[in-house]
Amino acid sequence: MTAPLHGVKVVDLATLFAGPLAAAFLGDFGADVIKVEHPAKPDPSRGHGPAKDGVGLWWKVLGRNKRTVTCNLSDPQGAELLRRLLADADVLVENFRPGTLERWGLGPDQLHAVNPRLVIARISGFGQIGPYAPRPGFGTLAEAMSGFAAATGEPDGPPTLPPFGLADSVTALAAAYAVMLALRGRDLTGRGQVVDLAIIEPIMAMLGPQITWYDQLGYVQPRLGNRSNNNAPRNTYRCADGRWVAVSTSAQSIAERVVRLVGRPELVDEPWFATGSGRAAHADELDAAVGAWVAERGRDEVVAAFEAAQAAVAPVYDVRDILTDPQYAALGTVVTVPDEELGEVRMQNVPFRMSAGPGEIRHAGRRHGQDTDAVFRALGLTDDELAALRGRGVI
Repeated sequence: MTAPLHGVKVVDLATLFAGPLAAAFLGDFGADVIKVEHPAKPDPSRGHGPAKDGVGLWWKVLGRNKRTVTCNLSDPQGAELLRRLLADADVLVENFRPGTLERWGLGPDQLHAVNPRLVIARISGFGQIGPYAPRPGFGTLAEAMSGFAAATGEPDGPPTLPPFGLADSVTALAAAYAVMLALRGRDLTGRGQVVDLAIIEPIMAMLGPQITWYDQLGYVQPRLGNRSNNNAPRNTYRCADGRWVAVSTSAQSIAERVVRLVGRPELVDEPWFATGSGRAAHADELDAAVGAWVAERGRDEVVAAFEAAQAAVAPVYDVRDILTDPQYAALGTVVTVPDEELGEVRMQNVPFRMSAGPGEIRHAGRRHGQDTDAVFRALGLTDDELAALRGRGVI
């Protein structure tokens, strides 16, 4: 089956992390993604987190399904190489500080003069306009400014940030979606367009009706730990063997099954039990009931009992549990990917399945500049020209 993005050429100029991940999502479904890095300054993700034999493992995931080339875009010859590379491209993904590409003569107007059909996805901390646009921006700042950190953590604790690139990952999904919309728009108009993504915005869109609550009620969502102000019981509970489970009761029928399972059927008849907000107001009582019952049993027994009662529960996993779970195995969530440096690497698969034209991770992230000569030879450069450019530090 032909991958749905087969024939789509994507040039990825981005680093850390939203832009490269968006390009990876496109590559997963067949796009030819060419990753452009500075000759002397590789994508910093190559050096983030643990490494094996000097090989950064995060890059193996982020750089999957991409060809890698080097090019110094701030050099006029490097800028010209990029224009040639983009002449027949479909998508450009970049996350430089606003104004940087324009300073190099590579702004949208100049690039659309070369290729009017080009879709340009511009990802930055705060967007291309506004008083904060010139500031450096990272996902951590978006997690802080979006309202996420203020609503995350224990009630008497500090605002809490995630230990991974949450805002960047959400932005990457939004960027891939926006690129597909822009490509569809190009099908209708024949022209590409600029997509402006500020990392502070997509994560805010995921946080529910916080703005509407405040607008209509003056309500500011507090930190609730693992509880919810929408329903209860909803929390994590420690089992007798020291492991943990998570319980959710968003549906009324599930809440009733849970309290019956833990030996408190009389709670169903309480007037406050009939709504999620009513149960949330009595979270202390409900958590005490569920927590005491769970604490007397091992995790496997708890999960089995909940499943028999058709109540919603999940074990709290770390990565070791994920790799042995039969549901993830059935879904094919983790795949083994060939890699020239490490032999084979396991990583997350594409995050959904399609009955026709499914996504695929064909290879892990390649070495810095591994495909430079092949890609630029295809633009007509000779070996002597490549050697001269390399000698000047352009590639």
